[in-house]
Amino acid sequence: MDMTHPGVATIDGDAEVDHAIGTLVLAFVTDPVARWMYDDPHQYLLHIPRLFRALGKNSFEGGAAQRTNDGLGVALWLPPGVHGDDGPLEAVIAGSIAEEKQAEVAAVFEQTEHYRPTEPHWYLSLIGVEALHRNKGCGAALLKHRLRQCDREHLPAYLWSSNPLNTSLYKRHGFEIAGTIRVGSSPAIYPMLRSAR
Repeated sequence: MDMTHPGVATIDGDAEVDHAIGTLVLAFVTDPVARWMYDDPHQYLLHIPRLFRALGKNSFEGGAAQRTNDGLGVALWLPPGVHGDDGPLEAVIAGSIAEEKQAEVAAVFEQTEHYRPTEPHWYLSLIGVEALHRNKGCGAALLKHRLRQCDREHLPAYLWSSNPLNTSLYKRHGFEIAGTIRVGSSPAIYPMLRSAR
């Protein structure tokens, strides 16, 4: 194990899932896309945990959700052949996002799928580090851990960055920007692909 970075563990059990959701809520509090979806602070805190649970459902259930040992960083991956379940996600969007913005949000999520590889790949659904603990290697440790597996399996990896400040981290780990998505009033989103090695 690389001792200069935090260790990584699989998220297991309801208490760890709850903790992971809390970490992600704090990690995304200034995220341009999350705050575009929920610009009101109360609405953000009320609804974003449900959105993250919906996005992470298959990752948690499939044992592909990881955290740093201290719990300050969380990465929700989907293994090859596993897609997210759109039903719960659509229900959260329909029940929590302002009606005039719902179509734009749905279109953003839909467009991210156009850049997703058709061949087997690992998909990074969400990654976040608690805001007070950024720039200490948590995000890098989470990426390296799964990308080593991608390389062993000679598989590509895919993500979309909702924050331009994070693209340099992903680029350092071999991801390349595949395009830019912007729908209506949405901030720019960057689909990123890391080729198989």
